[in-house]
Amino acid sequence: MNIARIIRHLLTGQLAIRRRFPATVLTAIEQAIQQSETNHGGQICFVVEAALDTIPLLRDQTARERAIEVFSQLRVWDTEYNNGVLIYLLLADRDVEIIADRGIHVKVAAEEWETICRAMESAFRQRQFETGTIAGIHAISRHLQAFFPPDSKNRRNEVADKPVILQ
Repeated sequence: MNIARIIRHLLTGQLAIRRRFPATVLTAIEQAIQQSETNHGGQICFVVEAALDTIPLLRDQTARERAIEVFSQLRVWDTEYNNGVLIYLLLADRDVEIIADRGIHVKVAAEEWETICRAMESAFRQRQFETGTIAGIHAISRHLQAFFPPDSKNRRNEVADKPVILQ
């Protein structure tokens, strides 16, 4: 049990999200996802969570484990071509995780996703939340373009483009 982590989670709330992701930034992220999805047949979902609830926190749930839960809860895996990608930010841990569905996961090495996560985290450390998120969306889009080019069959928007703020 990491006491510093517990305190950080207890002190990080919705106000922290609103400061880093005001409405204008959330709109820019939504527009970046919409624009991105015109260039490929994949689906991108961006989620921010301030902190873990008490029980998962006491069980030492990792950001990765939580991201997998969110991926399932939001049904990002439920796309026709199995090409949904979740970008999950756990603000209290300053940790970004990317969870890619099996259709794209088998085509892109885990190291590639990890590189995108670390670049986003680096931008966030510099308080560049909008820039870091949009750069991450563009990096993911390049992979989706390579393996899921746009065509008339995969134009349906299966995952909401609007960023999700978990309470």
